[in-house]
Amino acid sequence: MAQIVTLTPNPAIDLSTSVDHVVPMLKLRCTPQRRDPGGGGVNVARVVKRFGGDVEAILPVGGFTGQLLRSLLESEEIPSRLIEVAGETREDFSVSELSTNSQFRFVLPGEPLRESEWRECLMVLASLKPAPKFIVASGSLPPGVPDDFFAQAAATARKLGARFFLDTSGAPLAAAIEHGVDLIKPNLREMCDLIGGPLASEGDWIAAARKYIGVGKVTTVALSLGHLGAMLITREQALRSPPLPIKPSSAVGAGDSFLGAIVYGLAQGDDMIEAFRLGVAAGSAALIHPGTELCLPADAYRLSAQVTVAPV
Repeated sequence: MAQIVTLTPNPAIDLSTSVDHVVPMLKLRCTPQRRDPGGGGVNVARVVKRFGGDVEAILPVGGFTGQLLRSLLESEEIPSRLIEVAGETREDFSVSELSTNSQFRFVLPGEPLRESEWRECLMVLASLKPAPKFIVASGSLPPGVPDDFFAQAAATARKLGARFFLDTSGAPLAAAIEHGVDLIKPNLREMCDLIGGPLASEGDWIAAARKYIGVGKVTTVALSLGHLGAMLITREQALRSPPLPIKPSSAVGAGDSFLGAIVYGLAQGDDMIEAFRLGVAAGSAALIHPGTELCLPADAYRLSAQVTVAPV
């Protein structure tokens, strides 16, 4: 069994293209499209695989786009346990406007999963033998899946003795935290939504994270701050990494690259600080590539020498 297993209940085909100007009502001539396997956990698995990590992905697939997703995963040699479902796997797409260097991202909800289908995802997770060291659940929930899906996945991880990392938002994140998780990776907007109010300062960010850490609901918060950098917060320490001076080409997959590099580093035996450093470098490396390329390890390792991590 792989050291790292990812769980993606709402995978996608990520399509990206570019155009000189985005203008309403006109026929816009785009550059050739790029298609990549997508969805949070799928992207984390792609990143771990690129770094040379031992990873396997669990996800539902359905319809013609599901078969394309299967093919794309095979082309990247991502070991996968695929659950066949009735609904068509969704597509997301992003369009970069070349004249302004702006990116427009369109995220579709996905078709509903039947109860038997989402329960099979959890059954496959529970059947893993030997158990993985890390389970990374990431992304949104499709229609038909209850808000406590990730909480049930966290309970399964605990029974398996695996560390459970989660990257989601809203009610599914809150429900999982109530059960208890090892690491969450919200961005600042998602953390504000979780708390139910604004977080205006560094002190607010730390206090918000420790609200959950202090009562034993979360062990670590990896907080992505966009143009403000990132923070890593535990019971004992709070670390801040400022942003690297990078001109972004695409924001797609930066958070997944951040999380994927962190879990890869930990699986390799790095301490949390060094894993965080690699995660910041990987998230930054994803920004320099167009479309849905994600990070490349060579770029991440090159940029990691520029990453500074300091206690707050």
